[in-house]
Amino acid sequence: MSIRPWRDIHRRHSRQIMVGAVPVGGDAPVTVQTMTNTPTSDPVATIDQIRRCEEAGADIIRVSCPDVESTAALRQITRAARVPIVADIHFHYKRALEAADAGAACLRINPGNIGSSERVAEVVRAAKANGCAIRIGVNGGSLEKHLLEKYGEPCPDALVESALDHIKLLQDHDFHEYKVAVKASDLFLAVAAYQQLAEQVDCPLHLGITEAGGFVGGTVKSAIGIGSLLWYGIGDTIRVSLSAEPEEEVRVGFEILKALGIRNRGVRVVSCPSCARQGFDVIRTVSVLEERLQHIRTPMSLSVLGCVVNGPGEARETDIGITGGGNGRHMVYLSGVTDHHVQDEGMIDHIVALVEAKAAEIEAASERAAIAAE
Repeated sequence: MSIRPWRDIHRRHSRQIMVGAVPVGGDAPVTVQTMTNTPTSDPVATIDQIRRCEEAGADIIRVSCPDVESTAALRQITRAARVPIVADIHFHYKRALEAADAGAACLRINPGNIGSSERVAEVVRAAKANGCAIRIGVNGGSLEKHLLEKYGEPCPDALVESALDHIKLLQDHDFHEYKVAVKASDLFLAVAAYQQLAEQVDCPLHLGITEAGGFVGGTVKSAIGIGSLLWYGIGDTIRVSLSAEPEEEVRVGFEILKALGIRNRGVRVVSCPSCARQGFDVIRTVSVLEERLQHIRTPMSLSVLGCVVNGPGEARETDIGITGGGNGRHMVYLSGVTDHHVQDEGMIDHIVALVEAKAAEIEAASERAAIAAE
């Protein structure tokens, strides 16, 4: 029995595959993916965007390869990237062959729209020869005609049947290094399809609510859909689909994982919505701190509360806390204990310095522990 059983998540067991050097499934951490929106045929712009996504923490990055110019640029892109690159392929099987040869760690395809069985076989041979994984991507907006005729509309049964058909195409060619997504813009449909599929297959599942919308609306839909599935223990890798810059998708993805206690990276901020009791401008302070602390990767917690109603209680549960006081004088907590006071002027710089120092302390302790364990 755990100390807090209401927080336990019992993860679905799946077999593990490798996407480049990144394990997906099994007991590997849930990975966060995003997708570039620059023309892949422009390697400079694409690499620049990939670099920003890497800095935000992306584990895997997908690029679209709609034409031969894109796959021609892919070799330069995969060499420059620090994380595995997934090549997004639709319809043109030769693009998949070119992407595999150009260093893609994974091919995102719908085997059903690649063409004949022989073309699927060619893609599988290329994937095997180059050590590529394959991601089967089923989408509620592009279901096969015969399934729409059979079911009348996109529904969980239709998405799952499509996924199983695609899986069989790969298995018929003795290919098993695949993961599967059954995405839909309707979060109810997506969640139901993933739950149904999870009971029928043992492969890793890639989670997403596709075409979720803009930053605010898409974040909410994704948090509900992806978060629900992760809470059920379903999901091995996630992509938050937003009409926003891809690095924002990465940050939202990590926030979902952090909220569920599945994976921690960087500073987890606990803050109040503020009210007339606030001793400082909480909203502006949190906004600035989140921006200035993006470089911190060490998992830690920071509470920013405007007054003493909940401030001390929240601070007891975080590594560093600040609670608003009177006359521009605020209380600073370290490891849950009141440590000192700080004035309005220089408060943000002071908190940033405390976080950086705490991160360095945690990293040093981790290194010492690792050395002692050797």
